[in-house]
Amino acid sequence: MSETGDTPVDPTKMGVGKAIAVLTSGGDAQGMNAAVRATVRVGLYTGAKVYFVHEGYQGLVDGGDNIRPATWESVSMMLQLGGTVIGSARCKDFRTREGRTQAAYNLVKLSITNLCVIGGDGSLTGANEFRTEWSELLADLLAEEKITEEEAQNSSHLNIVGMVGSIDNDFCGTDMTIGTDSALHRIIEVVDAITTTAQSHQRTFILEVMGRHCGYLALVTALACGADWVFIPEMPPEDGWEDHLCRRLSETRGRGSRLNVIIVAEGAMDLDGKPITSEQIKQLVTKKLGYDTRVTILGHVQRGGTPSAFDRILGSRMGVEAVMALLEATPDTPACVVSLSGNQAVRLPLMECVQVTKDVTRAMAEGRFDDAIKLRGKSFENNWNTYKLLAHVRPPDVKSNINVAIMNVGAPCAGMNAAVRSAVRIGIIQGHNMMAVHDGFEGLAQGLIEPINWTGVGGWTGKGGSMLGTKRVLPGKMVEDISLNIAKHNIHALVIIGGFEAFVGGLELVQAREKYEELCIPLVVIPATVSNNVPGSDFSIGADTALNTITTTCDRIKQSAAGTKRRVFIIETMGGYCGYLATMAGLASGADAAYIYEDPFSIRDLEVNVEHLVAKMKTTVKRGLILRNENCNSNYTTDFIFNLYSEEGKGVFDCRKNVLGHMQQGGTPTPFDRNFGTKMGAKSVLWLTEKLKECYRHGRIFANTSDSACLLGMKKRSLVFTPLTELKEQTDLEHRIPKTQWWLSLRPLLKVLAKYKVKMDTMDHAHLEHIIPKTGIIPKLA
Repeated sequence: MSETGDTPVDPTKMGVGKAIAVLTSGGDAQGMNAAVRATVRVGLYTGAKVYFVHEGYQGLVDGGDNIRPATWESVSMMLQLGGTVIGSARCKDFRTREGRTQAAYNLVKLSITNLCVIGGDGSLTGANEFRTEWSELLADLLAEEKITEEEAQNSSHLNIVGMVGSIDNDFCGTDMTIGTDSALHRIIEVVDAITTTAQSHQRTFILEVMGRHCGYLALVTALACGADWVFIPEMPPEDGWEDHLCRRLSETRGRGSRLNVIIVAEGAMDLDGKPITSEQIKQLVTKKLGYDTRVTILGHVQRGGTPSAFDRILGSRMGVEAVMALLEATPDTPACVVSLSGNQAVRLPLMECVQVTKDVTRAMAEGRFDDAIKLRGKSFENNWNTYKLLAHVRPPDVKSNINVAIMNVGAPCAGMNAAVRSAVRIGIIQGHNMMAVHDGFEGLAQGLIEPINWTGVGGWTGKGGSMLGTKRVLPGKMVEDISLNIAKHNIHALVIIGGFEAFVGGLELVQAREKYEELCIPLVVIPATVSNNVPGSDFSIGADTALNTITTTCDRIKQSAAGTKRRVFIIETMGGYCGYLATMAGLASGADAAYIYEDPFSIRDLEVNVEHLVAKMKTTVKRGLILRNENCNSNYTTDFIFNLYSEEGKGVFDCRKNVLGHMQQGGTPTPFDRNFGTKMGAKSVLWLTEKLKECYRHGRIFANTSDSACLLGMKKRSLVFTPLTELKEQTDLEHRIPKTQWWLSLRPLLKVLAKYKVKMDTMDHAHLEHIIPKTGIIPKLA
């Protein structure tokens, strides 16, 4: 929180006497409503007055009934709605000086000096222009005697904070814009549906996705569905691509695949800047190869539907940060945009981001395509490099004589197969022989090991569960058998993809190296579990899919009460002792409370929660949602909490309970899990290849240092390898959770959005950072 001198400011008093207006502008994006809801609720929490501006900038210019006070209840039940509830419009009037003067007049009359704009770069640039000429607009209004000297004094400067809502993810400075993840969900649903029909007929499918100037959606879709080719504006194909494309398609068919997929961004072009259209590609494939080819243009489907769990949480986090940034702003603070870097919220100067976004366009226009990819940011660059590795390389003629084994350990989860597929294919590209181990450590001990080839993993990215088979069994007493099989099958390196058991099992193998020389091989653990409880990584493969399943289920459960009297739902989620799923699903579905093991609670806390809900249910709120992590407390069981709420809520609301169970593990992986799994699988095998070179002594592999057995995890902003022995210190082995977990700092937000008066001091708090110096290839701003 901001501090004046040594006295901390009470967050619930920060906004007293101030007014905030929130508007959505430009194209709509799923998740905008979550951002509006958070802005309104956090604004009210700080004591500020909050206003909706309906119909974007048009509403700002027209004023009157378009600018209305927002209340706590007015944003209830909007979290799961797509689009924007307060409306958006393209506005010509605001582009004129007269229009902006009128907008300023409307704001001054309501004493609004804080504006929160949710939209694309055009909307945000417009907001900055408005802010820059604010004092001139006030002078004009004074001269025309439309406002008084006192009103001008009270509204002497305007604070602006932007949140980027755009499905294209085309704004530089943020890893993800609001709406991108949901758009990917829509696209992948279509790809999955098309894949099944195409396989029946041996077809080639060309899918055109949105992205006039940015290829993000196309690129991630191509990674997530293992497409044969992707066309993006940032990196046009080289001359002669037509022959290369046809050769690729026929090679894929030659390997036994019944399906070709080509993804095209609507802004795709060739090296001369001429558009490459879906129809043009179809003509080429039909004429040259004679393949049955179909084109599907996805269009506005991508903007529609309910927002994904990620977009709801992103919108909520950004809404909080935007309010804080507005209330802490001084006349000297530049207009900023709240964005996401890794899993951290950051504030960046708005015009720096706009500048870099323009620099991308300039780099593309000047044919500096490598620069364009770099300017798009780390995440985009990593995606492009992974795509190139998997799609544009032919397996080498020379073999390395290295055998790499891959296995799944622990409970199955969505995304495991994507990681196996990319690990196998990258291994083959490196010249290694890849081996599949079935049924985890037990299979390794029993010798359930067989070679796996390129086509053996075809189509695996979109499959849920574990195709290799997986078990929770640890090496334990089977270490001797495991070492014998490693020697028998001549395994030189090991990739273990799985949950907490994969981490502990990996540790056991490292500890047994002293006794068994065969275990002195490099190994890497990739965290994959719905619980997200593996140390050394902020995210595990599979957790995003589980989170979306829980969120969708909560939506449906809440909907079931429509039209009935007031009702509270008690829902039990998975996760062992880890409260990640309960907390994040609570944020994504608008829960009133989420009980978890890491945040101990007493009977008094339960009492306060029940009283809070009873009070809330006496207003216009009709539904309550309580989440409980399965192991949060052995005495306060789901039944106990259900009975407590039922008893105390008599006459006000009735209760229902659901235990979600194993459905949380299942289903097809989300775009995030497919993409994350693909990148992790590729990176792990590249790392092993380097390690094998380091450990090669006198004609054999010998690895016994701690850094030859690592876990690959996502930490803050990058993928890092950490030795398993080092992670042991950071782990609560009894409860199977890391000792520190980043998402715990989001818990106060859950309470604030549920109308509790809690202190937000413990929350993550972003400071203004700069984007310009980081890249080095951008001209400094004048």
